[in-house]
Amino acid sequence: MTDALAKVKKKLQDEITTLEHEMGVELPKELMKARAHGDLSENAEFKYAKERQGYVSARLGQLKKRLGDLGMLNLNNIPADRAGYGSRVWVLDTKKSVEIEYKLVSTEEADAEKGFISTTSPIGRALLNRKVGDEVQVTTPAGPKEFEVVRLVTIHEEE
Repeated sequence: MTDALAKVKKKLQDEITTLEHEMGVELPKELMKARAHGDLSENAEFKYAKERQGYVSARLGQLKKRLGDLGMLNLNNIPADRAGYGSRVWVLDTKKSVEIEYKLVSTEEADAEKGFISTTSPIGRALLNRKVGDEVQVTTPAGPKEFEVVRLVTIHEEE
């Protein structure tokens, strides 16, 4: 149950470590090398290094916030009888009469081709807290969709 979250946390921590190294070691070296070239107003290397520094700093902030948010996620608070993070949800597309299986995952785990959809995506948000028999209407980039939840396996039932 926590294995998937542990993988996500490790992936985020690995990216944080890489970016912190770039921010603390590589970018200062590039900036010093660029400064040695003289006139900073027309120095493309200096300008690039400063822009990269800004990007890396912003990305580090995002990653640390996301890691903190995941750290506060309590899997025991996910309902056992309704769709939530980690749930597998089978829905019937009422217009096409096709059954589709989705797994609700975090943004980092999302892979639409495998049916892993983020709980923050339009369909993911619409399926949260739904039970078998619920009808769901959702507006997607491809247009409006209508589903009926036909089967549900929550994170508490899955091993």
